Amino acid sequence: MSASLRMMRLDIYDRKSFKRGRPRWIEALWLVAQCLLVSSSLPGAAHRRWLLRLFGASIGQGVDIKPRVRVKFPWRLTVGDHSWIGEGVWIDNLVDVKIGSHCCLSQGAYLCTGSHDWTKPGFDLIVRPIDIGDCTWIAARSIIGPGVATGEGSILALGSVATRNLMPWSIYSGIPAIKIKSRSPQMAVTMDRA
Repeated sequence: MSASLRMMRLDIYDRKSFKRGRPRWIEALWLVAQCLLVSSSLPGAAHRRWLLRLFGASIGQGVDIKPRVRVKFPWRLTVGDHSWIGEGVWIDNLVDVKIGSHCCLSQGAYLCTGSHDWTKPGFDLIVRPIDIGDCTWIAARSIIGPGVATGEGSILALGSVATRNLMPWSIYSGIPAIKIKSRSPQMAVTMDRA
């Protein structure tokens, strides 16, 4: 047996410790419903909001959910009022994902709550929640990693990867994302009054 094979043994990976949150038959129903209505190209957001709520998501008022959105477990999703979830967003929520109010998740953004412990031979699953603060913009093709919290008013620029928390009213860019600029909360207040 090679040294690399002794380091990672996927044949001993244990799925039993992960709690899915609902019975398998509900998860199967969700997968079918998601394919037919949520991930479909049908226009409008009302049917997506209704279906996500039906399966246990907490969806605020005025939330816009575009076509081809994927949600792993709707019962582990909370979205505040007037947030936008763009086309092709993937919310891979093995544990809770909270998206605040007035947030924008642009096209193709990926929120990942799971990883693996590469130091363990069994490649143990690690899950950590994601918390997206109010007035946050996750730009197109950006990635939020497990356990990341974004402060109110933060921005993750196009194609960036957040592996650590984002400070409030700050703009982050790159892989891994680093703070490149601060922004003013007064700009958001001024825009609200316009």
